[in-house]
Parts: sequence; structure tokens; C-alpha cells
Amino acid sequence: MSIFLKPLPLLSLFFFAYYLTNPNVFGNSRVLETPLIVIYNGGGEENGANKYDEGEYRGGWELVSENSGVSAMHMTIMPNSNKAIMFDAAGFGPSEISLPPGDCRRVFDERDETGEYYELDCWAHAVEFDTETATTRPLKILTDTWCSSGGLSANGTLVQTGGWADGGRSVRYLSGCNTCDWEEHPMSLSTSRWFSTQHILPNGNFILVGGRRMFNYEYIPKGGDSNDVYFPLPFLQETTDPFENNLYPFVFLSTDGNILIFANKRSILLNLTTNKIVRELPVLDGGSRNYPASGTAALLPINLSDPNPKAIRAEIIICGGADPRAGKLVEKGIFVTALQDCGRIDITDPKSTWQKEMMPTPRTMGDLLILPTGDILIANGAKKGIAGWNFAQDPNPTPLLYRPDNPTTQRFTELKATTIPRMYGSTSMLLPDGKILVAGSNTNYYYNFTGVKYPTELRVEKFYPPYFDPLLISDRPVIASDYKGKMVKYRAYIVVEFKLKKAEVDQSDLKVTMYSPPFTTHGFSMGQRLLVLAIKKLENVESEFFRVEVAAPPSAEIAPPGFYLIFVVHNGVPSSGIWVQIA
Repeated sequence: MSIFLKPLPLLSLFFFAYYLTNPNVFGNSRVLETPLIVIYNGGGEENGANKYDEGEYRGGWELVSENSGVSAMHMTIMPNSNKAIMFDAAGFGPSEISLPPGDCRRVFDERDETGEYYELDCWAHAVEFDTETATTRPLKILTDTWCSSGGLSANGTLVQTGGWADGGRSVRYLSGCNTCDWEEHPMSLSTSRWFSTQHILPNGNFILVGGRRMFNYEYIPKGGDSNDVYFPLPFLQETTDPFENNLYPFVFLSTDGNILIFANKRSILLNLTTNKIVRELPVLDGGSRNYPASGTAALLPINLSDPNPKAIRAEIIICGGADPRAGKLVEKGIFVTALQDCGRIDITDPKSTWQKEMMPTPRTMGDLLILPTGDILIANGAKKGIAGWNFAQDPNPTPLLYRPDNPTTQRFTELKATTIPRMYGSTSMLLPDGKILVAGSNTNYYYNFTGVKYPTELRVEKFYPPYFDPLLISDRPVIASDYKGKMVKYRAYIVVEFKLKKAEVDQSDLKVTMYSPPFTTHGFSMGQRLLVLAIKKLENVESEFFRVEVAAPPSAEIAPPGFYLIFVVHNGVPSSGIWVQIA
């Protein structure tokens, strides 16, 4: 037996913090006093991006932690808390945060059938990160989570699946209590799932699609059970290529209950009742979109405000990626420029075709997040190469704001750039207060902080989207309602009371949105969903205090059961969200 040991660096959390003259501008958040953090002046116009006027706010960056302990290859947030879960892989050697004394993990030699020979790994490979205080709590992973999948269940538990080697068939559970740790079932899945995609279904179960050389899908069994059934899906074999550019397929639940699966450049709608393909959509040309080409994708906001819709539309957007040959070329030291286009298509319209748009700059390995306003943020990634160890160059530090309802030529806007490269293994996550948590990036095997072009990244940032412009503070609602511990039923009404520094509010200036937090890894946010709820009544209760009544989603096909964040948005400025559970 041997033990992995090395000195644990002190967590460098020395912030020169200060409050702005009006601390409410950033929700009483500490903001570093450097040119990086809060920039109010705008930028110029580049490659078709919308130009900001001089002085207009393009967002701000805050460094919240120098050391997260682990590099955040995977990330999610837990309901009814300010805690993010971050983890990478159990096989990457020592991290920067240790497990509690006496709680080391046994690593067995697979060649030893007796089980007598093992090493002790005393380093944590997952943490619970407090997004308000930047403190971390180590979590103990038993099987390898490298390139795995996940999602929040209907009761708010993180259900996490697959990975590398001994983790390939694992199902792991993590509840949100202050002392909870992983519960693992290492033989639950029918087959090994590495680079698979997970999505919650209307009945609260999870589907698990694909994986390396896994041309099939299965349903995650109940906790502790084992699964011996999977369903062949030849489509996944048809869409692979010499560099396997169909891993981590994009999976979305459509509003009609079918599942959209996008792999490489093709996509299908799958009926899970019959396990039959309903139809195949047109090809999205231009290149490969899934890992390792690593474009990014999202289901655009679902509008429920139409009182008499013939059908509730579902539209997806896919941005970036790479030439399918880029993986082979990078092995020769040739870094091909990433794709610069986006494609949009209505997956509920059989006659719909892809509509193309151009981003201001090329991007692979980006993250695509839906903001509470219904706008889209694209962050992280690189301009050349593909995902993988040292397979990319030229980081893309500039976030993009995409307004899906604007005229086509007015949708993209470049925002304030970070100074930290965020490439392979980076993640981002929308927080309840509307900020974006950004972490991770490790283009190296093991943790490597010196002597490499892109060191392992443990710093954690928050990005402030443009709706945090200090000049918009009077438009920012503050929700007074609390739905913690209460259950919202489908087709019911939700009453939200909020404060706003206005004498009166016009309903046309108001929007109420409902957001399903995703599990994010490798440039795809699994299970991400935003609904624009139908407003039924708006009333002024008293001075600067209002009540809005909205209709809950009509069915689990529209909003699968689980926890959501509700935001009140006034003139494009969102409140902080409150948690609700729908079932």
C-alpha cells in the first residue's frame, strides 16, 4: 500500500474588497478594485457585433476565489442553496484540496484479482463551493467521474452517471444537506457510459444517451437497482466519424414529449413510448458540432404567454464547433480555425429548416447559458483547435450576448472580456442572483501549474451581465414571496409579490420566467430550460409593492418535474430568483 501525498497549498482567498458607493448595485457583492473587475466603458464594433456607445456597460468580472481545490470540469448548483458542486476526475492525481484525515479513497490495482493491493488517494476530486463566501467543502468520489453526465432529479438530488474505467457503469447521488456526500452504485448501468448525455423526462426518470462506442440509450434505474436493458440506436453509429465527433450528443425534451438528439451534424426526434424515430431533421452543414469538435447548444426560451397556441413551439440553437478533420490535423500541430456560425431550427415544425447566423468570432468549447431575461450568453472556449489535452490554441475570452428576438443582424453583442483563458474543461453556471459563475479549464493530463502554455485553472470568477448596469438599478425587482417547502402543481396559478422603485408598472414591461438549472460539462448544459410564463393579473398592492399572478406550466412535457428558479424581469432587468418545485 502507498499513499499519494504532497503539501497542500494554502487557499489564496486574499481579496482587496470594497463596496461600491451604492452596494446594492452588485447585490452587496465584494468587487475587486482592478481594471479587470468592473468596467463601465464600452467597446468597438468587430466582425458584425453590435457597437456599444462610449460609456455603456458591457458587463463586469469579479475574481471570487484563487483556488477552488479542484478544476471544475463538471458543475451544477443545488436547489434552495447557494452551493455549486464542482468536480473533475478521480484519476488525475493529487488535487489542491485534501479529504478529511482518515477518509482516504482506496484505489485498487485492476490487475490484482485478490483485491489485497491498493493505494490510498487522500485528495478530494469534488467540492461543494459556496458561491457567496467562496468556501469549499471536499467531497469524496469513489469511482472515476472523468467525462461523465448528470442532472437534478424531481426531488432536487443530483443524479450523476458514468465516467471512465471503474466509473463507467456508476450512478452517484448527492443530496443538498450541509454534511451530505456521494452515494455510489458502481454497477447500476447496463453498459459503460463515457461522454454520454443525460436528460430528465416528463415522468421524472432520466434517459442516458450514447457515449464512446455506445450506439444506444438506456433509462437510469432507481437508486440501488441495476439495469440490464438498453435500446439500440443505429443513428449514433451512423453519425460517428474517424475522430468520433458525435460524443456528448445534444439532447432536448421537445414540447410534444419527443426527445431531440443531435449528433455531429444530424438530428432526430425520438418517441420514447414506441422507441421509434418520428422524423429526421435537415442536416446542419458547415462542420461537426459535438465533442470533440465541441460546439454548444441550447433550447431557446419556451413562450407560454400565447393564450391560444395551436402548439407550443420549441426551437434550438447550435453555435460553433470545428471542421470534422480538425482532430487529425491537430495531432500534426495544425490548429484549424473553429466554426463561426450558429444554426436555429424549430423542432416542432416538420417543415422547418436551419437558419444560419454568424458569431463575431469563431468558437469551440464555448458554454451557452440562458439568462433570466431570455437572452443567451456564450462564454469560454477557443478560436482554434478542438477539445482535448493541448488540442486548442487562441482562447476566446470575450462573452457574447445573443438576443434571439432581435432582427437577425442585431442579435450578437460582444461583452467585456476576461483575462483568464477558459478552454478544455471549463464550465459556467447561472446563479440565482443572475450572475454567472465561471470556473475550470485544464488542457493538461494531471494538474500542471508551471512550464505549460495553459496551466490548470483553479481560479473562480463571476461575470455580471449587462443587466447589472448601475444605471438600471431602479428597474431591478426584488421578490418578496417565498415558495420554499411548497409544491406548485401543473396548470395552477403562481402568485409572486415583488418590490420595485416605481410608482406603477406596465404589464408590457414585465416578464416572469422560470429556469431549470442544468448540469454543465464539455460545453453542454444538460437539462437547461427557460419558460416565459403567461401573466394573468398584475396589481399594485401599495407604494412600490406589486403582485403578479402567472400560470404554471401546463404539463410535464413542457416543464419536467423538479426545482426551478422564478425571476421577475422588468424592462430587461431581472430580480434574483426564488426556488419553486413543480410536480
